[in-house]
Amino acid sequence: MLDINPDRILVRYNVKLEECMTPEEAAEELYPADEMIRPITRAIFEGDEDEVIEGLQRAMDSGMDPLYLINEALMVGMEIVSRLYDEGVIYLPDVIISAHAMIDGIEFCKEMSHIPLEFNKGKVVSFVVEGDIHDIGKTIVTILLRANGYDVIDLGRDVPVEEVVDTVKREKPLFLSGTALMTTTMHSFKQIKEKLEQDGVNVPFVCGGGAVTQDFVSHYDLGIYGEEAADVPKIADAILKGLSIEQLRNKFHRH
Repeated sequence: MLDINPDRILVRYNVKLEECMTPEEAAEELYPADEMIRPITRAIFEGDEDEVIEGLQRAMDSGMDPLYLINEALMVGMEIVSRLYDEGVIYLPDVIISAHAMIDGIEFCKEMSHIPLEFNKGKVVSFVVEGDIHDIGKTIVTILLRANGYDVIDLGRDVPVEEVVDTVKREKPLFLSGTALMTTTMHSFKQIKEKLEQDGVNVPFVCGGGAVTQDFVSHYDLGIYGEEAADVPKIADAILKGLSIEQLRNKFHRH
């Protein structure tokens, strides 16, 4: 007969329970200590636009600068959200809700500032390919990019190849983000890529969507595969740091 000590089992079980934190508890440990900043970052995590605005107003009334609050409160709050998403603590719908709250906060800071605020890491052209009307994925990518400080030119859905190419040539974006849900439409990526190269435009081209595979994208010289919407802001930051297309593929493609 085994000699089992119930007290010992109970202790081990309690320790395990203590290690299982709720998303709220996990976030609480990451919030800044500053009493003005902390409520704003918490409101970003909770996706509460009203609390974000109220927290920003209190902070500004105490003398804090709007640009400082964007960088040290709104961005920090979104970084916490991104970290917990990467760790599997929260899910994509949570990220989107927080992103909306952050964008509202940025707009409020712009309105309240006495000088124009340019909070823009770089310009991105985003679209759904011609013949495809499914834009949920593109919409999520656009929200996440804007929440991370990028100026997104959203062309919408069912966008003709020529319109995409003309916009890229005119706006000179940091990169191009395309989405396709159907296999019958994703070959527009090839047409866009060829027309851009013909005109000597070598802009990174992030491709994703339900119909798109890494193997398909890898056949294009400019192509970078975005498996999930949440990967695109990370790819954007890497492009901003100067990584080449080959380096981006090594970093973000599955091997």
